[in-house]
Amino acid sequence: MALAPYSISPTCDYTIITSTSCASPRRYIYAPATAMAKKRLLLLAHKIFSAMLSLLLHGRRSRPSTTTTDSSSPAVHRGAPPPPTTAAAAGALVVDVDTALLRSGDLFPYFMLVALEAGGFLRGLLLLLLCPLVRLMPRAAAVRAMAAVSFCGLRAARFRAGRAVLPKWLMEDVAAEGFQAVRAAGSRAVCVTAMPRVMVDGFLREYLGVHAVVAREMKVVWGFYTGIMEDARPAEGAEMVKKAAEEQTVVVGYSASMEFLNHPLSRCCKEIFVVSSDEKSRWRPLARDKYPKPMVFHDGRLAFRPTGAGTAAMFAWLPLGVTLGAARLAVALVLPYRYSTPILAATGMSWRLKGSRPALAPPCSGGRGQLFVCNHRTLIDPVYVSVALDRQVRAVSYSLSRLSELISPIGRTVRLTRDRDSDGAVMARLLDRGNLVVVCPEGTTCREPYLLRFSPLFAELSDDVVPVGIAVETSMFYATTAGGLKCFDPLYYMANPRMCYTVQFLDKVDTSAVRSRAAPSTQMANLVQRKMGDALGYGCTMLTRKDKYLMLAGNDGIVR
Repeated sequence: MALAPYSISPTCDYTIITSTSCASPRRYIYAPATAMAKKRLLLLAHKIFSAMLSLLLHGRRSRPSTTTTDSSSPAVHRGAPPPPTTAAAAGALVVDVDTALLRSGDLFPYFMLVALEAGGFLRGLLLLLLCPLVRLMPRAAAVRAMAAVSFCGLRAARFRAGRAVLPKWLMEDVAAEGFQAVRAAGSRAVCVTAMPRVMVDGFLREYLGVHAVVAREMKVVWGFYTGIMEDARPAEGAEMVKKAAEEQTVVVGYSASMEFLNHPLSRCCKEIFVVSSDEKSRWRPLARDKYPKPMVFHDGRLAFRPTGAGTAAMFAWLPLGVTLGAARLAVALVLPYRYSTPILAATGMSWRLKGSRPALAPPCSGGRGQLFVCNHRTLIDPVYVSVALDRQVRAVSYSLSRLSELISPIGRTVRLTRDRDSDGAVMARLLDRGNLVVVCPEGTTCREPYLLRFSPLFAELSDDVVPVGIAVETSMFYATTAGGLKCFDPLYYMANPRMCYTVQFLDKVDTSAVRSRAAPSTQMANLVQRKMGDALGYGCTMLTRKDKYLMLAGNDGIVR
C-alpha cells in the first residue's frame, strides 16, 4: 500500500502534520518544536564556549605591524650569543628574557611562586595538578593557562610578588653570558617575555637596569585580576625598536629558541643570534658580586625553587611536617636543653656552636647582667643564644605576636616601644637585675648575607657587649615574612624537614667610651656591625627596617 502524503503546517508552539489520504480519516500528528529549540541553544552554547576557550589559549591575533622594514629575512646566527661589540654597536638589542637571559627557560616555577605566595596552598595545588597538562600544551597556550590559574581572583592593588618575591629567584636564574649582552647594549636593550609584565617589570628595571620591557598585561576587572592576558600595549621598547629600524640602524635579536622568529619585533631585526642548546647547557649563573644591585631584601615563605617535582615533594611533606613541627615544639617547651637538644637533632632540627662560650658570672653573683648583641635572622634567635649559653636569657623585641610569645621556651619577651628613652630605661633595669639580655639592633630580620644598620642604643647601656653572629639554614620554608602573618613564623621553621642554627660568640667589645661620652654611640654601633660582618662573611649596609618594609610590604613596618 502506498504511503499517504502529508502536509506540514508550522505553528508558534508545535508542528502539525496533516494526513491527506482519502483511504484513511484525517489524522493530526503533533511534533513539538521544543526539541529543535534545544538543539539550537546547545549549538549556540558550544560556539560561545569554543570562542572563550580559544580566547584564553590563543588570544586575539596580533595586528600586522605598520612599520616599514626591509622585506628580506633577517640573518640568523646559530650557536652563540652576540659578541659584546655587536651588542654595543646595535641601534637596539631585542633580548628574549625567557630563553636568552634565564638559564632554565622553565616558567612554571615563577607562576607557582605567584600561586603559592599570592594565592595560597590551594591555588598552588591546583596549578600542580594541571602541570602534566601544561607540559603538553604549546608554549604560548601553556603560559596563558598558568597565568589564568595563578592570577584569577587576586586583588591587583595588593599584588607585590613581582617586586618582593620573584626578583630573588629570577636573579639566581640569570646567566652570566646573557647578562653580558644586556650590559653591553646598555639603555638600548629591549627585553621581551611571555610572562605578564607585572611579574617581571620590577625585576628587569630595578635589578638589571633595563629601561624597556615588552610584555603582556593582565586584565583587571573591578580591581581583581581575571586571569586573561591582554595583548601588549604600545610600549617604549617597541617604539624604540621600530624607530631604529626606520632609521636603517642595525637591530639585533637575541634568543635561544627559534620561536622568537614569530615575535612581531623580530621583523625589525637585521640579525638574530640564536643560542644552541649545547652552548646554553654550559652557561654559568651570574655571581652575586656581579649583581648590578645587591639582593638584600626578598619576601615569601618558600626557601627552594618550586619546580614541578619540588612542589610535589612539598605537598607530600606538609602533613608530616605539621605533625613533626608540633612534636618538636612540645619537646622544646617541656624538656630541658640537655635532653631536648639531642632529641630535636635526631628529627633534623640541629644547631652548632662555632668557637667557645664567653665567660659569665654565676647566676646568683648579684652583679650587673651581660648584654648580647646579635644579628637578626628569625624570631627565635634569642632561643638559640640561650641554648648555646645553657642559661636563661631575656629577649627584647619591637613587635612580637601573642602566639610567638606564648610558645617561646625562654619565657616572656620584653616589648619595646620604639621610644628611645623608654626602651633604654627598660633594658637598663633588666641589666641592673643581673639578667642576660639579648638585643637585635637591626630591628628586623634579613635573610640574605647582609647586615642592616645597627641602632646605637645598645652601646649606651653597658660598659661592654658580646657580639653574637647568627646564621640559619633551612631546606623548605623561611621563618620570616614581611607581608604575611608573623604569628606563623616559628611554626614554619618547625615544619622544615631539616634546619640548622649556627651561633658564634665574638670577643667582648668595650663600649665604656660611649658611656663616658668620649666616643659617639653611632661610631661604636658601626664598629660592632663591622666585626660581626667580618666574622660571618656578610656585607654591611646602612639600610633600615623602614627601607625593608617600604620595598616588600608598602608600609613603614611599624605595628600600630
